[in-house]
Amino acid sequence: MPEGPVVVVTGASAGVGRAVALAFAREGAKVALLARGVQRLQATREEIERLGGRAMIVPTDVASSHEVESAADQVEQQLGPIAVWVNNAAATIYSPVEATAPEEFLRATQVTYLGTVYGTQAALRRMRTRNAGVIIQVGTALAYRAIPLLAPYCAAKHAVRAFTDALRSELVHDGCAVQVTMVHLPALNTPQFSWCRSRLPRAPKPVGRIFQPEVAAEAILWASRHRRREVYVGWPTVLAIHAQKFISRTLDWYLAKRAYEDQQLEERLPEGGRKGNLFEPVVGSYGAHGRFEGQAHARSVHLWMNLHQALILALLLGAAAGVLVLLALLGTL
Repeated sequence: MPEGPVVVVTGASAGVGRAVALAFAREGAKVALLARGVQRLQATREEIERLGGRAMIVPTDVASSHEVESAADQVEQQLGPIAVWVNNAAATIYSPVEATAPEEFLRATQVTYLGTVYGTQAALRRMRTRNAGVIIQVGTALAYRAIPLLAPYCAAKHAVRAFTDALRSELVHDGCAVQVTMVHLPALNTPQFSWCRSRLPRAPKPVGRIFQPEVAAEAILWASRHRRREVYVGWPTVLAIHAQKFISRTLDWYLAKRAYEDQQLEERLPEGGRKGNLFEPVVGSYGAHGRFEGQAHARSVHLWMNLHQALILALLLGAAAGVLVLLALLGTL
């Protein structure tokens, strides 16, 4: 039986990254797990091995280009040529712009934006020589429509989108077959809301309809096998992206009125906020899921429709043909 492809996942120790790593492992891929938290990386590897898969851990801070490059070298030496690289690592801080320290903006940008840049560069250096490979940028609806209290994260995701657009044009110019896809996600039930840095008076929570991280993993796995430029996951993502195009001023007003309250639970945080994992990993046995199990949806009808466009088109054409045949038969009666 041939060995599966080599897949690198950043931010693989918990949340979306962990769900993605498990999804690829179930499909037979050899998975390289990159993140800062060694204990959670080990737990993820053990979970993959229980599934019968193969994984290696590479403790990595994606904010360091040298660490990312070293990780890529280790992966190719131990597992083989990298076929898929998933840039998932991100850093979040909940805080008003004026209360956010310069070093916090810098760190969030280094992890979320530059971590994606460094991962993309490391992958490209190896994939170009083979003229093959897939790079997946994990995006968000917030890459199109930013919301208050999350300016560093939203700005970094906007930057990732611009960077990726520029890169695509360069690859087309060079005739390079490496595929680059952005997968834009909705609100997800991940541990980030329990460990992120926050200056809010109350514990943060996702906004809108919440999905399980396996929904994101399904989209990312699919994107690794299909040449789609961008994949939007869930109706909330689609609505946010298109609403920003046509009613951006209305969204400014709506978010000013609603987003502060809607991003907080009733649970109070300590005075001065929560330190979180912005600069150092937080200790704890966090997995793929967060604390919003009762509110999170395990399936997305929109995602199914999005990933099966050809089938839906064929069914619609078949139905239309059937109607035409029926009308023709009725006309002969």
